[in-house]
Amino acid sequence: MKRILIIACITLIHWAAFAQVKQVDAIGFTVKDMNRSVKFYSEVLGFKKISDKLVSGAAYENLQGLFGLQMRIVRLKLGDECIELTDYLTAGGRSIPEDQHSNDLFFQHIAIVVSNMEKAFQQLQKHNIEFVSTAPQTLPVTNLAAAGIKAFYFHDPDNHNLELIYFPKGKGQPKWQQQNGKLFLGIDHTAIGVSNTADSHRFYHDILGIDKKGESWNKGTEQEHLNNVAGASLHITGYRAAKGPGIEFLEYLAPGPGRPYPADSRTDDCWHWQTTLIVKNIAQLYKQLQSENYKILSSQLVQLHTPDGKIANAFIVRDQDGHAMLLMEELPQTP
Repeated sequence: MKRILIIACITLIHWAAFAQVKQVDAIGFTVKDMNRSVKFYSEVLGFKKISDKLVSGAAYENLQGLFGLQMRIVRLKLGDECIELTDYLTAGGRSIPEDQHSNDLFFQHIAIVVSNMEKAFQQLQKHNIEFVSTAPQTLPVTNLAAAGIKAFYFHDPDNHNLELIYFPKGKGQPKWQQQNGKLFLGIDHTAIGVSNTADSHRFYHDILGIDKKGESWNKGTEQEHLNNVAGASLHITGYRAAKGPGIEFLEYLAPGPGRPYPADSRTDDCWHWQTTLIVKNIAQLYKQLQSENYKILSSQLVQLHTPDGKIANAFIVRDQDGHAMLLMEELPQTP
């Protein structure tokens, strides 16, 4: 028993030293019309605006890898979690293709937790949202890891994919059972399309130190109609840092991965998502990711004033499938 405890303590010490990501912070994406998007997320889904800033200058140009920028960045909060919407006022990015499918590798969504799926679905119908799923789906008892979970995919005004998710007792994080009379509770995770789970594990776990929390293999008519992909069979793997929403891998075993992330993607394209990861040792991470040939969008490691008033070093990197992560290390504030 003593030997087991010693091994466990060594493992915890190793993990504390190894983990580079301290928190998954805001999940961000590009929008075409900020006022329209803020209205949608506030009035339909219950998000609250907590900041609204115009940013420009060399630091943001170097961060985004685009010249001549002025951006309006709005941060919205639901429960404990935040999203960050960016409207590129001086650059005209491309729209999300109308024929995007859930197995395309540029697919990403956020999973918004609800206390009652039927009432939440009625709220969406009242606002004439566009369906992705045919209807809310309840995952079957044969899927032990996800049995009883209810989910539904839909689009926002820019065609971004969103998910409603309901966790029955015993599923998901305990906090999702503390509903306090609210219908929309927070963001459980962001899900990304991946071509190979092992390759994604290398980036998110081995390099960034985000912990793997669980996995499931989902198939059947409920999963097909949830994703609206005929014959869908998925390997789903969930990862979490010490704080913030999770990051979920969606590997389509059938019919297989769809279209790759467009090679010429820019941050002002509406399919661009960037998940902010609060890290330590950012200079070391920058050098490691650069040496391992991950695509870094930023022209250099940038020091900037964030929209919420902090000073941070930051850069944006794409994982092996093209998903963008904004790595940020906050600097001590002077009195």
